[in-house]
Amino acid sequence: MDLKALLVDDEINIMRNLQTVIPWEALGIEVVGLALNGVKALELIEEHDPDLILSDIRMPVMDGIELLKRLQERQYEGEVIMLTGFQEFDYARSAVKYGAKDYILKPIDYEELESVVGRLAQQIRERRNTKLQEQRKWKEMSTLAHEKMLYDVLMDYTTVGSLPDDEHGQLDQSVYTLLVADLDGYSQLARRWEEGERKLRNFAIRNVLQDALQPYRLVYAVMQTREGEWCVLIQREASGPQAASDEVRRWCAALLHAVEQYAKLTISVGIYPCPVPLESLAAARISVQRALQLSPGERQVLLADDCRPADEANTPLWGVIDQLATGMKQGDRESIEQAIGDLHAGIRAVLGQSVLRGEQMMHFLVLHLMREMRDVGMLTGEREEAVWAKLEKSVSVKGLFDTLDSLIDECLSARTVKKTGEVLMMSAKDYIDRHLSDDLGVEQLADHLGISCSYFSLLFKQQNGETFVEHVTRRRVERAKSLLLAGDKSITQIGKEVGYAERRYFTKVFLKQVGQTPSEFRERSGAEAEPLL
Repeated sequence: MDLKALLVDDEINIMRNLQTVIPWEALGIEVVGLALNGVKALELIEEHDPDLILSDIRMPVMDGIELLKRLQERQYEGEVIMLTGFQEFDYARSAVKYGAKDYILKPIDYEELESVVGRLAQQIRERRNTKLQEQRKWKEMSTLAHEKMLYDVLMDYTTVGSLPDDEHGQLDQSVYTLLVADLDGYSQLARRWEEGERKLRNFAIRNVLQDALQPYRLVYAVMQTREGEWCVLIQREASGPQAASDEVRRWCAALLHAVEQYAKLTISVGIYPCPVPLESLAAARISVQRALQLSPGERQVLLADDCRPADEANTPLWGVIDQLATGMKQGDRESIEQAIGDLHAGIRAVLGQSVLRGEQMMHFLVLHLMREMRDVGMLTGEREEAVWAKLEKSVSVKGLFDTLDSLIDECLSARTVKKTGEVLMMSAKDYIDRHLSDDLGVEQLADHLGISCSYFSLLFKQQNGETFVEHVTRRRVERAKSLLLAGDKSITQIGKEVGYAERRYFTKVFLKQVGQTPSEFRERSGAEAEPLL
């Protein structure tokens, strides 16, 4: 039985008849209490929270009308059926304005009462199901928004200070265990897969990783950070399991096993060696990514700290590699030339210690840049095959530098045939302004422009001096301010028109940006008061 009922009447015989004649069990209702007056009824309501109340009107101590008033004050969400004599008919009708759903005249027609109870029970169930669906939908939306904020921080697309508070608590006070899953041999695999198959496999593996950790009852998110790479962020207490603990390694083993079993592929997982606060996620991810890519082998679980001694000697080269990748994405030839010169000097220093290490570093660099360029749509089809053909024949450092030169030429050639960044961003901002009420995301804009998400985010920040999230938030608040000054719409309506379905969240964002709530802004601007909701 999924519903509860309370019977209230000062005539005990009537209550017993109600309890026995109505087929409560068949209706899926449990009678949880009997009360002789309104005072006792309130006590039982507090204890059992019934869905349905059958109450007499004329009772000592507290009558049915007063009980209805008290229930209205408490914002009772169930249904009330009033029982009344014929001489109290007009009195009973007045009870409807206090929330009574229906009334039955005495002597009671039990068939009629059963029909009314059954009808109200169905309405209660339908209302409950609707509420559960709305709550589930809101939870899903809240989770997606939460993951979107995490993704933007993880990819260094936004700053922690620009984030609004989310429904999961104070986001910027959380710490995480950071895992990076990398598909073994991805560069070769991606070469064999068509674009559609690549996207499908990446999507499938992300779902496998998501499902693999569900048995551990963790608070976590799995996000694809580039093709063939996923980050797993596990929210935790500062006193939670250490990164090197057996528990964390069991999580990693579960990820490896799941991908091998369900996707028929293998991954390696890197672990950041300590808890990571929100503001350090982007740097931590890069650290684990590099440790994984410089470590040979497959199906491995690697604590990033294990590679630190070998990596420290090559620390200057990482900055050069980042400068080269950024220069290629932006088409900045001066920056590319500077990076190439620094790279020659850095590799010479490595060769002075180990020729093998120098070759490994160069081979990694070419593969890393190919992956980065493919991810932003600057290396596809024949261009990629041309680079691979040279790479397969390159065994010396000189040959690898020649391959790198070819890679740079192919990417810069591809970039010249793309739309200019300025034109793309003009189109993006126009699209944003026309869709402020939508649930806008980087993926939606990137698809609209025909470029990758990572390239869009990089280009947007470069062209506009602010991240996509910062720009959308600013434009939404600007439009909300204009609508508030107009004074003819409620706060809730305005929030929905600028993309915030939930008033409380809209108020949080507005307060963070303006320093006032929407209501305070309207009042202090001398606008007309907000209509009642």
